[in-house]
Amino acid sequence: MTDVTTTHDDLRPLMFSVAYRMLGSVSEAEDVVQEAFLRMHHASESGTRADNPEAYATTVTTRLAIDALRSARLRRERYVGPWLPEPLLAVDDDPARRVEETETLSTAFLVVLETLSPVERAVFLLREVFGYGYDEIAAVVERSEANCRQLMARARKHIDERRPRFEPSRDRRDELARSFFAALNDGDVGALERLLAEDVVFHGDGGGKTAAVRHPLVGALQVARFLAGLGRTGAAMGLLIEPVTVNGQPGIRVAGDDGVLGVLSLTIADDGRIAGVHNQINPDKLQHLGPVGDLNAHLAGRG
Repeated sequence: MTDVTTTHDDLRPLMFSVAYRMLGSVSEAEDVVQEAFLRMHHASESGTRADNPEAYATTVTTRLAIDALRSARLRRERYVGPWLPEPLLAVDDDPARRVEETETLSTAFLVVLETLSPVERAVFLLREVFGYGYDEIAAVVERSEANCRQLMARARKHIDERRPRFEPSRDRRDELARSFFAALNDGDVGALERLLAEDVVFHGDGGGKTAAVRHPLVGALQVARFLAGLGRTGAAMGLLIEPVTVNGQPGIRVAGDDGVLGVLSLTIADDGRIAGVHNQINPDKLQHLGPVGDLNAHLAGRG
């Protein structure tokens, strides 16, 4: 078997890419990758051989991620308010976390993946994102090839019914993002409303740890008014607003003098309007980004 230590740096980005898409959590994905390497190392010491290190790493990682997701499901069912994944920022230069910035990494897409069972999610990702054959997928998830085809068909139908559609032009997407963030900074309800799709949805994830909307907001006017309020509040508090790429999509990182307070990302629809806004302010889901500020204290100080 190839020495695990010599392939560690090469395999780690792939393993993190699989684990993060399975779990939507940076911390949980890192735990899975670490455990996967330990198991691969023990197998190597015992004389187990792997002719294809990448396939072997994917198999171990996927199986561990399925188990971790099954365990996480109960916690997520009890989660306070909407659940959103931990944001992955392009400014993160850690090669161990490097993941291709594709539509299958977006916040909106990861939320849709939450509606699949753990095995359906694994089959869908291995086939759609990583390009594995059904015979290979069957070996990974320990199901028959026919069953994997059925799981894939069911998952694809489910995903296609809910899959967010993105503006194909990156230039148009970036132009729209600049206009949105300018209007947000100005607290301009009218400008924001013109940029939003009629059925736009706003999701906020505070996890019960800080102030966040407990239910999604729907509709251009309602979302525009709420966002304008956020913009005015941020300006009054003197917060730092930094444009970033969040899970491959336009976004901003909001920080105070004590650390990051939130990450907001956009979903751009085919018609060039904003179809979704996702605001992650759960401090537990921001820790991988560096020091985390106390949003509650900032809000109390403003009051």
